[in-house]
Amino acid sequence: MKKPLAYRMRPTTIDEVVGQEHLVGPNKIIRRMVEARMLSSMILYGPPGTGKTSIASAISGSTQSAFRQLNAATDSKKDLQIVVEEAKFSGQVVLLLDEIHRLDKPKQDFLLPHLESGLVILIGATTENPYISISPAIRSRTQIFEVKPLSIDDIRTAIERAITDPKNGLGERNVTVTEEALLHLARSSMGDLRGSLNALELAALSTPPNEDGKTVITLAVAEECLQRKALVHDKDGDAHYDVISAFQKSIRGSDVDAALHYLARLLEAGELIVSCRRLLVCAYEDIGLGNPAAVARTVSAVQAAEKLGLPEARIPLAHAVIDLTLSPKSNSAIEAIDAALSDVRSGQAGEVPLHLKDAHYQGAKDLGRGVTYQYPHAYPEHWVKQQYLPDSLKNKQYYDPVITGKYEQALSQQLDKFKKS
Repeated sequence: MKKPLAYRMRPTTIDEVVGQEHLVGPNKIIRRMVEARMLSSMILYGPPGTGKTSIASAISGSTQSAFRQLNAATDSKKDLQIVVEEAKFSGQVVLLLDEIHRLDKPKQDFLLPHLESGLVILIGATTENPYISISPAIRSRTQIFEVKPLSIDDIRTAIERAITDPKNGLGERNVTVTEEALLHLARSSMGDLRGSLNALELAALSTPPNEDGKTVITLAVAEECLQRKALVHDKDGDAHYDVISAFQKSIRGSDVDAALHYLARLLEAGELIVSCRRLLVCAYEDIGLGNPAAVARTVSAVQAAEKLGLPEARIPLAHAVIDLTLSPKSNSAIEAIDAALSDVRSGQAGEVPLHLKDAHYQGAKDLGRGVTYQYPHAYPEHWVKQQYLPDSLKNKQYYDPVITGKYEQALSQQLDKFKKS
């Protein structure tokens, strides 16, 4: 039986891993392990299809280690015993254990001494937060790495590689993918490379060659195989960004119906990750201190959406969109930090006032550091007037309150009180 394209295209070396530069890029932790041949057990956690199995496979291939894959939920303790016996014979085995958060205590107790000895290099894979879902005994014997959703460029690179690879990919089938179809395949899988490759293979196998012997995958074919419509048939992809822009501007402009319309367009195109990220940006950039409670509710809604996935994710996201759109707005925080960054980048940093400098070392007092510092908690209302900004900026004001909500109105009153004291 021929294995699926996504399986065949798994990397065999660390150099073939797509994305995850924070782990496998030059001088990064997993690449360092591989190059030094100093493997240690680890847990990889992140969304499905983002490369957890690929990283494990690449580690094994790059170090020429025996590689075995089991599932913590469905494989038995006997299966683990077989892996350990093989490790005793070969010297070491890299074991990818899917759904490690479901590892029961008997299997865990069996594995622990072999992890301690290094006989088994465990690579646990999970979509759950390991700090919550995995036992402390396993966590203490592993390093924990987050595997992040792949970018559109990452997925596009992997698709192009699969199209041209003559051995494991579609290189011998004379497949051509139009630019619009390629963009749609890369965008609409929501960071899940496996989904993109599965759709690509279905498209290639189900599309008859044309009279020139070429299998041409068009946008219409990609939409059918992904079961996701593209935002519009837009060759350059500008409409993708236009809809995202309109989404945020509708929230900022308090037009709830338009905001819901653009959310629907994004979700219908499978753009769950983009929708979630843009909502978080809107919450902090446009609503901000005008309604911090709505910002916190948006974070919770996004977390729920990411756990639920589509189609159910539309429900918490709709809650957040309505909440943010009709909420008081304030951009005071982004204006404040951008003004501060502008000064720093233009060289207007100045020296830290002497009384604020670190005084927790021998000899600091002799240098006058921290000597005149006044401890606010020693004063009524836990506040005392003293200079905190450098001399060159001592009268600078970055934060200018926007009075649209009760919370920022209270902040403004507190600020006025301090300034008048």
